[in-house]
Amino acid sequence: MSLGQRLALLAIRLQEPQRVASFQRLCGVEVPLGSPAAGEDAETEVRGAPGDPRRRARQPGSEDSPSPVKPDCCGAPNGVRNGLAAEPGPTGPRRAGSLRRNSLTGEEGEQFKVSNLPLYYLFCFGTELGNELFYILFFPFWIWNLDPFVGRRLVIIWVLVMYLGQCTKDIIRWPRPASPPVIKLEVFYNSEYSMPSTHAMSGTAIPIAMILLTYGRWQYPLIYGLILIPCWSSLVCLSRVYMGMHSILDVIAGFLYTILIFIIFYPLVDLIDNFNQTYKYAPLIIIGLHLILGIFSFTLDTWSTSRGDTAEILGSGAGIACGSHTAYNLGLSLDPSLHTLPLAIPPLTVTLFGKAILRVVLGMTLVLFVRDIMKKITIPLACKLFSIPCHDIRQARQHMEVELPYRYITYGMVGFSITFLIPYIFSFIGIS
Repeated sequence: MSLGQRLALLAIRLQEPQRVASFQRLCGVEVPLGSPAAGEDAETEVRGAPGDPRRRARQPGSEDSPSPVKPDCCGAPNGVRNGLAAEPGPTGPRRAGSLRRNSLTGEEGEQFKVSNLPLYYLFCFGTELGNELFYILFFPFWIWNLDPFVGRRLVIIWVLVMYLGQCTKDIIRWPRPASPPVIKLEVFYNSEYSMPSTHAMSGTAIPIAMILLTYGRWQYPLIYGLILIPCWSSLVCLSRVYMGMHSILDVIAGFLYTILIFIIFYPLVDLIDNFNQTYKYAPLIIIGLHLILGIFSFTLDTWSTSRGDTAEILGSGAGIACGSHTAYNLGLSLDPSLHTLPLAIPPLTVTLFGKAILRVVLGMTLVLFVRDIMKKITIPLACKLFSIPCHDIRQARQHMEVELPYRYITYGMVGFSITFLIPYIFSFIGIS
């Protein structure tokens, strides 16, 4: 057998949903006894994986012949038990998981049972490191409290990695791991395709970028960074398998894809940031480029959360870049000059801590206010402009004519607020 054939066989094995289900059971996740889903999982185990000698032969049209995976009503390219929750069974000493609901599609998660609560909470935390709540706290915290220079470049890398990852998903179009045998502990991103894992890409890109951007600029032992990178990346990657959202191959591909993107594009990050800040017509080019990228990436055969996420990523990147351009030209940029490097980490005092907390509380309040106001303005306005019924907001948001301007403008204003409006307010009230 040639090397290519061996690699292809390995890839097929790493993509099997049975391996995801086995990892979930190893970590203490199972379907409650007595539920219909439990019977399906047991039957799937008897059948085995493709190529398994224990697998029963099936005739086309027979009762146990598998039906092809079809998209659900919202375009989900996955076999998720019809989006319905299994009936809860006896839990014994274990803890039954609560149902999760996708606010955009109405899809409900499955009932599950966990026997290892520390692992459950650890992997829930790991998967949140790739969700909107984390991003909307993490990037502003860097820009307001730690180092705007590093924060801006982190955003550039994040936008690039996530955009390429989302587009690659929609080109390859591999479905999520089949359920059963996999237990879906999360449903929000279930309508998206699976390969590569953008959670794994983000979870790899952010810690690597943090170390590359800060080491030599700040004084700290390199060993801290070398410990942080594998811990952060492996936690996020394993959490996606634990949640039943990705195969092992998906997360490995996401990790390797991120390394390739870094090799090609990381040398351009300084050039991009300097262009965003100093070039006279940078805002026009930034807005136009991000809009074009968003329009060309919206070629999905069915609706999924991927389209909105892509617009959200591009809008945030454009807003942060335009805000940094405005702040730089108005003299609000506080980046230290090069002759002061490397920077010493200041001692943590009550005053420093108090100002940091005040900036976070006030800043996040303003960010959420801007986001909610822009949502209430852009969605009805887009519906009116394109004659789309607005009585059902969830359905209206699934039209590209509404989703693109709503996400792009809303998160563009959020990004602009993070790098210009809110730092300006901080400077005005003396907590900059």
